[in-house]
Amino acid sequence: MGAAIRSRRRSIGINITELAALSGLSRPFVSQLERGLARPSMRSLTALANALNTTAHALMALPDEAPVTLVRRDAPNSLGIGHSDGQARGLFRERRTMLPVEYRSGPREFEEYYVHRGEEFMYVVSGDFEMDLDEHGIQKLGPGDTLFYSGGVRHRWRALTDGPFCMLLVQQADD
Repeated sequence: MGAAIRSRRRSIGINITELAALSGLSRPFVSQLERGLARPSMRSLTALANALNTTAHALMALPDEAPVTLVRRDAPNSLGIGHSDGQARGLFRERRTMLPVEYRSGPREFEEYYVHRGEEFMYVVSGDFEMDLDEHGIQKLGPGDTLFYSGGVRHRWRALTDGPFCMLLVQQADD
C-alpha cells in the first residue's frame, strides 16, 4: 500500500510535505506509510486518497492485473486495514474496475462523511446498520438488503448490531 501511495503522490507531482498538509496527517506518519512501517486506519487512508484524488480502495489494490484472482477466506489479509471498531478486508489483490471489501464490524456512531467519484454497491450479509446518505436520507439495512449510490453522494454508516456483522461493499475504481 505504501508503494501505491508514493506512486500516486509522485504521479500528481506533490511531495510528502504537501501530501501531509492536504490530508491533515503528519509528515512523519505519511513517510512511515510510504515505507511500509505503519498501517493507516480507514479514516487516514481515506484522507490520503482524497488528497491524492482517488479512493482508499484503489490505494489498497496491487497495480498489476492478472486474468484470474482467487482470494481464499483464510488467506493472510495483507490488504486489511483498521476501520473504527473493526476490520475492512480487501477481497481483491490486483487493481480492477470493481474493488470489493468485506466489513466485519464498524463504528457504533456516525463518523465523518465519505465521498467518492465512483459508484458503490452494498450487500448486508448479517447484522443491522444505518446508512446516512446526506441529503438523500438515512436508510436502515439488514441481512439481504442491498444499496446502490452514485459517485459524489456523501455517505457514512454505523452498525446497529452488537453481535456478528458482515457487509460487502463494491466500489467502482477510479484513477
